[in-house]
Amino acid sequence: MDRGSFHPTFGIEEEFLVLDPGTGRPTPRAADVLRDVPAAGSDDTSNFTAEFTRFQLEANTPVCRTAAEARDHLIAARRSLVAAAGRRNLRMVSTGYSPLGMPDPMPITDKPRYRRIGDRFGLLLDSHATTGCHVHVGMPDLATSLAVSNHLRPHLPALLALSANSPFCDGRDTGHASWRTIVWSRLPSAGPPPVHQNPASYQRAVDLLLASGAALDRAMVYWLVRPAPHLSTLEIRVADAAGTADEALLLALLVRALASVALQDVAEDRPAPELPDEHLRLALWRAAHDGLEGEGLDANGELVPARLLLDKLVKTALPALDASGDTRLVTATLDRLLRYGGGAHRQRLAHARRHDISDVVALLAEQTGTSQPA
Repeated sequence: MDRGSFHPTFGIEEEFLVLDPGTGRPTPRAADVLRDVPAAGSDDTSNFTAEFTRFQLEANTPVCRTAAEARDHLIAARRSLVAAAGRRNLRMVSTGYSPLGMPDPMPITDKPRYRRIGDRFGLLLDSHATTGCHVHVGMPDLATSLAVSNHLRPHLPALLALSANSPFCDGRDTGHASWRTIVWSRLPSAGPPPVHQNPASYQRAVDLLLASGAALDRAMVYWLVRPAPHLSTLEIRVADAAGTADEALLLALLVRALASVALQDVAEDRPAPELPDEHLRLALWRAAHDGLEGEGLDANGELVPARLLLDKLVKTALPALDASGDTRLVTATLDRLLRYGGGAHRQRLAHARRHDISDVVALLAEQTGTSQPA
């Protein structure tokens, strides 16, 4: 098998926030939007579901094989949700965290599992109010999935910097490009994936999370890369919710390409790069702090421009991108993103014009229904 010749299937989960158009704050009316999605005239086959809180919802693409297929689903799903929200005089936005903060108390969706999470974790349940963009990549078996996870670990900081899209909280700049990452990392079962030696070591790590009470079930194993519960996929969970459909697609294509290259490395018994957990944790924090416009921590422990880390990631992914015919699309999307700035940068630019957080909310609402940065 030629390097980069295997192209696994993939799918994309996008989480969204429902906002009150008057206040710009989250409002617990996601169920109203979900009821109106069919009335908005969608013939898309994406799956729309409720999330942990009643102001979040999720759109899941079907299993995809090509970039064009995935892009069509992403755009159609967003348009359907924006139209459904508009019918209810609501705003739909895609960002990692609400710029104006979260309601208190948190309005949890009325499901037994969600109530158990609320009872167990108390104020930590606020961490579940973040919104992300998750990419699933098809895998042949658990052992291969775990081996690919080991190969993907060094690329997680660059993927986070690329996708950082949540600089504001409670109307203030948090000083971080991805506040979602900081909030989410409070959960005891979240964080960088451990190195998995084999399925047995993976099972021991999961059993320890369950035995300690840090996770109530396998779905609460919140590593940034994990074998997806009940699916034959590897789920990459490092990214903020993407500002636009094209940014979500860019993330997915890069992840799929990196996984494709890793599958070839695994097939040819190439070892995964060694990266200590503490080094990865610090590199992820720096990516969450600086985003795409700042610096990142490289494999030697030195600070370098984040874009250099992104260049290295793209170079690694390039054989698979070339083989799948996605190089031109990825390059063009990256060029636009670098020209307009990452999601966090664009939010800060919108705020800088009048120092009014409502301008950030307006930008997010405008972007959510478009394919390219507004």
